[in-house]
Amino acid sequence: MKEAIKRSNFTYQDYIKLPEGERVELIDGSIYAMSPAPSRIHQRLVTEVSRKIGNYIENQKGNCEIYVAPFDVRFLEEGESDEKNKNTVQPDISVICDRSKLDDKGCKGAPDFIIEVVSPSNSSVDYVKKVYLYEKFKVREYWIINPNTRTVTVYRLNSDELYGEPEKFSFQDRIIVGIYDKLEMVLSDLL
Repeated sequence: MKEAIKRSNFTYQDYIKLPEGERVELIDGSIYAMSPAPSRIHQRLVTEVSRKIGNYIENQKGNCEIYVAPFDVRFLEEGESDEKNKNTVQPDISVICDRSKLDDKGCKGAPDFIIEVVSPSNSSVDYVKKVYLYEKFKVREYWIINPNTRTVTVYRLNSDELYGEPEKFSFQDRIIVGIYDKLEMVLSDLL
Protein backbone atom coordinates (compact mmCIF):
# COMPACT_ATOMS: atom_id res chain seq x y z
CA MET A 1 0.00 0.00 0.00
CA LYS A 2 2.72 2.50 -1.03
CA GLU A 3 0.42 4.97 -2.80
CA ALA A 4 -2.82 6.47 -1.61
CA ILE A 5 -5.70 4.03 -1.60
CA LYS A 6 -7.95 5.02 -4.51
CA ARG A 7 -10.94 6.00 -2.36
CA SER A 8 -10.48 9.55 -1.06
CA ASN A 9 -13.17 10.04 1.53
CA PHE A 10 -11.63 8.27 4.51
CA THR A 11 -12.08 9.76 7.96
CA TYR A 12 -10.48 9.28 11.36
CA GLN A 13 -13.26 6.78 12.08
CA ASP A 14 -11.94 4.60 9.19
CA TYR A 15 -8.34 5.23 10.25
CA ILE A 16 -8.79 3.86 13.78
CA LYS A 17 -10.48 0.72 12.40
CA LEU A 18 -7.44 -0.29 10.34
CA PRO A 19 -5.62 -3.45 11.49
CA GLU A 20 -3.23 -2.91 14.40
CA GLY A 21 0.32 -2.40 13.19
CA GLU A 22 -0.76 -0.95 9.83
CA ARG A 23 1.32 2.25 9.57
CA VAL A 24 -0.60 4.78 7.53
CA GLU A 25 -1.41 8.47 7.49
CA LEU A 26 -4.63 10.21 6.50
CA ILE A 27 -4.21 13.34 4.35
CA ASP A 28 -7.17 15.10 2.78
CA GLY A 29 -9.26 11.94 3.14
CA SER A 30 -6.72 9.68 1.39
CA ILE A 31 -4.72 7.00 3.16
CA TYR A 32 -0.96 6.85 2.55
CA ALA A 33 1.17 3.91 3.64
CA MET A 34 4.29 4.59 5.65
CA SER A 35 7.51 2.62 5.37
CA PRO A 36 7.17 -0.71 7.18
CA ALA A 37 10.40 -0.32 9.13
CA PRO A 38 12.56 2.80 8.87
CA SER A 39 16.26 2.44 8.11
CA ARG A 40 18.88 2.48 10.85
CA ILE A 41 20.05 6.00 9.90
CA HIS A 42 16.42 7.19 9.96
CA GLN A 43 15.99 5.84 13.49
CA ARG A 44 19.33 7.26 14.63
CA LEU A 45 18.42 10.72 13.34
CA VAL A 46 15.01 10.61 15.04
CA THR A 47 16.59 9.43 18.31
CA GLU A 48 19.45 11.94 18.39
CA VAL A 49 17.47 14.97 17.20
CA SER A 50 14.62 14.26 19.64
CA ARG A 51 17.16 13.75 22.45
CA LYS A 52 18.81 17.12 21.66
CA ILE A 53 15.44 18.92 21.63
CA GLY A 54 14.22 17.09 24.75
CA ASN A 55 17.41 17.94 26.66
CA TYR A 56 17.06 21.59 25.65
CA ILE A 57 13.44 21.71 26.83
CA GLU A 58 14.40 20.08 30.14
CA ASN A 59 17.44 22.33 30.71
CA GLN A 60 15.37 25.45 29.97
CA LYS A 61 12.52 24.17 32.15
CA GLY A 62 10.26 24.65 29.13
CA ASN A 63 6.59 23.84 28.80
CA CYS A 64 6.83 22.04 25.46
CA GLU A 65 6.55 18.28 25.12
CA ILE A 66 8.23 16.14 22.47
CA TYR A 67 6.83 12.97 20.92
CA VAL A 68 8.18 10.55 18.33
CA ALA A 69 6.25 8.33 15.92
CA PRO A 70 4.01 6.53 16.21
CA PHE A 71 2.08 9.47 17.67
CA ASP A 72 -1.12 10.74 16.04
CA VAL A 73 -1.47 14.41 15.17
CA ARG A 74 -5.05 15.23 14.20
CA PHE A 75 -5.69 18.37 12.13
CA LEU A 76 -9.36 19.35 12.16
CA GLU A 77 -11.10 21.76 9.83
CA GLU A 78 -13.34 24.41 11.40
CA GLY A 79 -16.36 22.65 12.93
CA GLU A 80 -15.07 19.18 12.05
CA SER A 81 -15.46 16.42 14.66
CA ASP A 82 -12.71 13.95 15.52
CA GLU A 83 -14.65 11.14 13.84
CA LYS A 84 -15.02 13.09 10.55
CA ASN A 85 -11.42 14.34 10.59
CA LYS A 86 -9.67 13.81 7.23
CA ASN A 87 -6.10 14.64 8.33
CA THR A 88 -4.25 12.47 10.84
CA VAL A 89 -0.48 12.04 10.49
CA GLN A 90 2.35 10.48 12.49
CA PRO A 91 5.32 12.85 12.22
CA ASP A 92 8.71 11.43 13.14
CA ILE A 93 9.08 14.18 15.77
CA SER A 94 6.41 16.54 17.13
CA VAL A 95 6.98 19.36 19.60
CA ILE A 96 3.82 20.67 21.26
CA CYS A 97 4.01 23.76 23.48
CA ASP A 98 0.27 24.18 24.09
CA ARG A 99 -0.48 21.22 26.35
CA SER A 100 -4.24 21.73 25.98
CA LYS A 101 -3.83 20.17 22.50
CA LEU A 102 -2.72 16.86 24.05
CA ASP A 103 -5.17 14.08 24.83
CA ASP A 104 -5.11 10.29 25.10
CA LYS A 105 -5.25 9.96 21.29
CA GLY A 106 -2.23 12.23 20.67
CA CYS A 107 -2.32 15.86 19.57
CA LYS A 108 -5.46 17.66 18.39
CA GLY A 109 -4.29 20.68 16.43
CA ALA A 110 -0.98 21.93 15.11
CA PRO A 111 2.25 21.15 16.93
CA ASP A 112 4.68 24.06 17.09
CA PHE A 113 7.47 22.10 15.41
CA ILE A 114 7.42 18.98 13.24
CA ILE A 115 10.38 17.04 11.86
CA GLU A 116 10.11 14.36 9.20
CA VAL A 117 13.03 12.13 8.22
CA VAL A 118 12.53 11.19 4.58
CA SER A 119 12.16 7.56 3.56
CA PRO A 120 12.74 6.87 -0.14
CA SER A 121 9.33 5.22 -0.55
CA ASN A 122 7.30 8.23 0.59
CA SER A 123 9.43 11.33 0.01
CA SER A 124 6.76 13.06 -2.14
CA VAL A 125 4.37 12.95 0.81
CA ASP A 126 6.90 14.77 3.04
CA TYR A 127 8.00 17.28 0.39
CA VAL A 128 4.61 18.11 -1.13
CA LYS A 129 1.50 16.96 0.70
CA LYS A 130 2.77 17.62 4.21
CA VAL A 131 4.22 21.05 3.35
CA TYR A 132 0.75 22.09 2.20
CA LEU A 133 -0.97 20.41 5.17
CA TYR A 134 1.37 21.85 7.81
CA GLU A 135 1.21 25.34 6.33
CA LYS A 136 -2.60 25.18 6.11
CA PHE A 137 -2.90 24.23 9.79
CA LYS A 138 -0.17 26.67 10.91
CA VAL A 139 2.66 24.42 12.13
CA ARG A 140 5.18 27.13 13.06
CA GLU A 141 8.25 25.21 11.91
CA TYR A 142 8.68 22.12 9.70
CA TRP A 143 11.99 20.38 8.97
CA ILE A 144 12.50 17.70 6.34
CA ILE A 145 15.69 15.76 7.01
CA ASN A 146 16.94 13.75 4.04
CA PRO A 147 19.58 11.18 5.06
CA ASN A 148 20.29 10.23 1.42
CA THR A 149 21.25 13.74 0.29
CA ARG A 150 22.37 14.75 3.81
CA THR A 151 20.27 17.91 3.58
CA VAL A 152 17.66 19.63 5.73
CA THR A 153 14.84 21.72 4.28
CA VAL A 154 13.35 24.15 6.80
CA TYR A 155 9.97 25.85 6.52
CA ARG A 156 8.96 28.57 8.98
CA LEU A 157 5.71 30.53 9.11
CA ASN A 158 6.33 34.15 8.16
CA SER A 159 4.35 37.22 9.28
CA ASP A 160 1.62 36.31 6.76
CA GLU A 161 1.41 32.83 8.36
CA LEU A 162 2.71 31.21 5.17
CA TYR A 163 5.89 29.20 4.65
CA GLY A 164 7.30 31.04 1.66
CA GLU A 165 10.71 29.95 0.34
CA PRO A 166 12.32 27.19 2.43
CA GLU A 167 15.85 27.39 3.79
CA LYS A 168 18.25 24.61 2.75
CA PHE A 169 21.08 23.26 4.88
CA SER A 170 23.62 20.47 4.76
CA PHE A 171 24.25 18.15 7.70
CA GLN A 172 27.44 20.18 8.41
CA ASP A 173 25.61 23.50 8.70
CA ARG A 174 24.55 25.03 12.01
CA ILE A 175 20.74 25.20 12.00
CA ILE A 176 18.90 27.42 14.46
CA VAL A 177 15.60 26.04 15.73
CA GLY A 178 13.26 28.95 15.08
CA ILE A 179 10.76 28.27 17.86
CA TYR A 180 13.52 28.61 20.48
CA ASP A 181 16.01 31.37 21.21
CA LYS A 182 19.18 29.39 21.80
CA LEU A 183 18.83 25.91 20.30
CA GLU A 184 21.14 25.12 17.39
CA MET A 185 21.93 21.80 15.73
CA VAL A 186 24.63 20.45 13.47
CA LEU A 187 23.25 17.10 12.35
CA SER A 188 26.66 15.65 11.45
CA ASP A 189 27.64 16.14 15.13
CA LEU A 190 24.71 13.95 16.19
CA LEU A 191 25.67 10.98 14.00
